[in-house]
Amino acid sequence: MSENIPITVAHGDGIGPEIMDATLRIILEAGARVDIEEIEIGEKVYLRGNTAGIEPSAWESLRRTKVFLKAPITTPQGGGYKSLNVTARKTLGLYANIRPVISYYPYVKTKHPVMDLVIVRENEEDLYAGIEHRQTEQVYQCLKLISRPGSEKIVRYAFEYAKNNDRKKVTCFMKDNIMKMTDGLFHKVFDEIGEEYPDIEKESWIIDIGAAKMASSPENFDVLVMENLYGDILSDVAAQMSGSVGLAGSANVGEQCSMFEAIHGSAPRRANQNLANPSGLLLGAVLMLVHIGQGDIATKVHNAWMKTLEDGIHTYDIFKPDTSKVKVGTKEFADAVIQRLGEIPKTLKPAQYKAQVEYKQQPFEKTKGRKSVKDLVGIDVFIDWNFGTSLDLGELMKKVTTEHLELQVISNRGIKVWPGKAFENFCSDHWSCRFMGKNKEKPITHHQIIELLTKIYDAGFDFIKTEHLYDFNGEAGYTLAQGQ
Repeated sequence: MSENIPITVAHGDGIGPEIMDATLRIILEAGARVDIEEIEIGEKVYLRGNTAGIEPSAWESLRRTKVFLKAPITTPQGGGYKSLNVTARKTLGLYANIRPVISYYPYVKTKHPVMDLVIVRENEEDLYAGIEHRQTEQVYQCLKLISRPGSEKIVRYAFEYAKNNDRKKVTCFMKDNIMKMTDGLFHKVFDEIGEEYPDIEKESWIIDIGAAKMASSPENFDVLVMENLYGDILSDVAAQMSGSVGLAGSANVGEQCSMFEAIHGSAPRRANQNLANPSGLLLGAVLMLVHIGQGDIATKVHNAWMKTLEDGIHTYDIFKPDTSKVKVGTKEFADAVIQRLGEIPKTLKPAQYKAQVEYKQQPFEKTKGRKSVKDLVGIDVFIDWNFGTSLDLGELMKKVTTEHLELQVISNRGIKVWPGKAFENFCSDHWSCRFMGKNKEKPITHHQIIELLTKIYDAGFDFIKTEHLYDFNGEAGYTLAQGQ
């Protein structure tokens, strides 16, 4: 008998304590070999003045056990409170979010009776980096950051997951017809790493038509990999398509630590009524058992859970008169699953888990030995200005041209508005003035940029942000404005 694995458990808020109690009862009765350390997180910690919702002592437990089974929490309304989920994912380096979505038809009603896919979502960057600024009276900014290392890690994880779980296809969703550099990088990395897995089918879809195809024919997908925002949205959509978001669990995996949870919230209106369905958290715990090398226990729990569904023992959220036999509460549902431990479903496909196969990330870029030549060729100067038209601004900005830099184009919200007529498009008070080096054969210098900015300031303009424009190996590292 192997030694017990230490895990950190948080009972959370709202329905959290009830579904966690049910989940722990089931996995322990199934023989889970774990030692539990409990921590307090969530609403009570927030209201004690801790804006992160988690105490330092809790971090000590997480770094010690490296395995976190977390019930949903409540984040108080109002400003100043940071998302604990995002904080935990970033602090612990949980770069991969894995959400299996399976149809349990006919016992759980769905329009998609054949559905068995896994969404692998990048978990640390994209717009969820949460880097936002108010820059003018009218305009707010959120930065979308996509890195090569982040893309490499999540794409490689998706292919490794497919290989280790006998999945046949990996599909990439992105929007590189519009975001040619950020989503373009993600797509490029997918193609590069995909070459290392010749036995796995590969395909790519633009996110909008890809999402439509997933919604209409999910049986055509297997493993899907995508950036943070797309993955967050589509994993909830997929879970609801399967019958209920309340049945979906997820894993957040890093190189050192991992976190397992339900994908739904704390539902405070259903708290302390013995109503909540513990299935999402239970299936998150199944993923945890696989991760800690107890695939045998994970198999036993998942099969007992499916047999409970087959026997028509359902909580209120999935109870249907034509498919259900008994409506039960949280505790009674857990009792029913425990009674069926050791049984397998007769209609649904039985689960069969192996222990998680560990692998080391291989930095793709480093193995290829890439090193770009980076040349500074221009600068975008963003200004807060609301005193006329784009033509007026163009005439004023032409006067701040220096010996080395000249005004090339002005855009507003990404649309070219100068040179030429502004036509009918609305212009906010947030303008981007692109200055490029006059000598195309010679990069510009930071001193020349400082000279330009000084001249812009002396002319009375409020520049609120700058972006340096670089060429990498002679290829532009920036996009053109729409219409340029």
